[in-house]
Amino acid sequence: MLVSTSKSRRFVVLVSGLAVIAIFFAAVFLYQRYVLRVVALQANVQADAMVRPHSPVIGPDNARVTIVEFFDPACEACKSFHPYIKQTLSEFPQDVRLVIRYAPLHKELSVQAINVLEAARAQGRFEVTLDALLEGQRAWARQGANPVARVWAIAQAAGLNIEQASIYVASGAVNVVLAQDVADMKAIGVRATPTFFVNGIPLQSADPNQLHDLVKQEVGRSGRIQ
Repeated sequence: MLVSTSKSRRFVVLVSGLAVIAIFFAAVFLYQRYVLRVVALQANVQADAMVRPHSPVIGPDNARVTIVEFFDPACEACKSFHPYIKQTLSEFPQDVRLVIRYAPLHKELSVQAINVLEAARAQGRFEVTLDALLEGQRAWARQGANPVARVWAIAQAAGLNIEQASIYVASGAVNVVLAQDVADMKAIGVRATPTFFVNGIPLQSADPNQLHDLVKQEVGRSGRIQ
């Protein structure tokens, strides 16, 4: 009888534990959906803040579909997404463009890389430098690395003129871009990177396949996919 009672208690504890776990994950899911709804609403209200004249653009300016990515070069998830974004852009070369907004959530580490990216953009070497920094991200973004030296070394190997780049960064032009991007990020409610919007529609999960499907859907709405 005591054995039976003990088993019953263990069963009740197990069921209670599973219920607590289920409630926890349900709460996380509902919170994430709530955050996405808030971001979508704020993005709609702050539509003018989605794309700025200074924003880096990859793809045709007159593209029917615009992917806006709030991006941190020190973010591992941004690096993971990058090949899928490039694949999507190559699939729809005339219809899709990528607009990058900087979200320096890794603080000074991010700012150093953004300085280099903007200096590279001024020299017409943005994409090749972006690819190089993401490919070598572990070399400069990990703890114990010398980020400033490594970031500049990677960019130089990608063809950046270091002397010209240093002058550009010293001018303060990058600070102006960063200040606006951070202000827009806060206004829209972006809290993590990467955060994507496709023609103003927020991506609902960190799934590159969903990003591709959303882009394809928007291209289809433009009448380019039959």
